[in-house]
Amino acid sequence: MTSIDSLINEDWLRTPRIIEAFKKIKRVDFLPEDIKNLAELNTALPIGFGQTISQPLVVAFMIEHLQPRPGDNILDIGSGSGWTTALLAEIVGGQGKVFGMEIIPELKEFGKENVSKYNFVEKKIAEFICADASKGYPNMASHPELAEGFDKILASASARRMPRVWKEQLKIGGRIVTPIGTSIWVFIKKSEKKFAEIEFPGFIFVPLVEK
Repeated sequence: MTSIDSLINEDWLRTPRIIEAFKKIKRVDFLPEDIKNLAELNTALPIGFGQTISQPLVVAFMIEHLQPRPGDNILDIGSGSGWTTALLAEIVGGQGKVFGMEIIPELKEFGKENVSKYNFVEKKIAEFICADASKGYPNMASHPELAEGFDKILASASARRMPRVWKEQLKIGGRIVTPIGTSIWVFIKKSEKKFAEIEFPGFIFVPLVEK
């Protein structure tokens, strides 16, 4: 049984479009050469520079709660290996776009190369930027499709507190899924000032790198 089958059987993966993305986008394509043989393990794995590719169970849990849909514009913070960026790009399709942000230049290039294996960069469904995500996405004005903000924001590294700018760059009706400390939080933007918040404790992440 593959790790994806286990995630489905244990009800971590439920949404058909998300399941299809997990089946198509192979985790092995986002690992360094020397650990590709470990791709099926349901554990976080090192990708260099003190960073990891997240445990499949955790990625499934976060993406299910993010609820990405075709046509969404999504900010993927701490894109790292590019695995979550590619999964989201497969889900949003040609009408949407995923913006991968990674502060470590070498990992930004590593992730971009990995995602390029699926032609998402060439098709402009995914693009990458090397920047400090704690200050938000810096190029909002150059993207007319982001005039109202991102539909969804996913972070894969734990902040001590969520940067306020993430809430500001989110569209009303949109949602953020992010680790804070040892919990995964879901924030749903009800209005400019009001958010619904849901906490899921008991997770471990690498810390969000800030300049």
